[in-house]
Amino acid sequence: MRSILSQRNIHPDVLKYCKLELLNNNYFHAVLESTKSVSDKTRNLSGLISDGASLVDEAFSLKNPVLAINSLRTESEQSEQKGFSNLLKGIFGMFRNTTAHAPKINWDISKADAIDLMTTLSFIHRKLDNAIKIPKFK
Repeated sequence: MRSILSQRNIHPDVLKYCKLELLNNNYFHAVLESTKSVSDKTRNLSGLISDGASLVDEAFSLKNPVLAINSLRTESEQSEQKGFSNLLKGIFGMFRNTTAHAPKINWDISKADAIDLMTTLSFIHRKLDNAIKIPKFK
């Protein structure tokens, strides 16, 4: 699996969070830990302390964003920001929340699905690496 992830140029922050789980071919926990990497980076970049959908809504709001993945000047850029926010909430709902609450024996993830998710998380990390912190005026 590591060679496949290397070929896909998976972001190092994804791998940092699930290195041990990957060595043990533990895809269930690799998925859980790698999704946590997105929450952690979002909190670090934004200075927010919330989690999950609340974190995403606070960080990437169109009305009062803390972080932006583009300039938010055009309707297309605002749509991209909203889509990114929805992608994050979908990832958290489908993978992080499920793996955090479901017993491993009741929620199986294949190697192929784990690789695809890590590829998606890699895309998310690259977007976060280039995110703009919006200054707050008092």
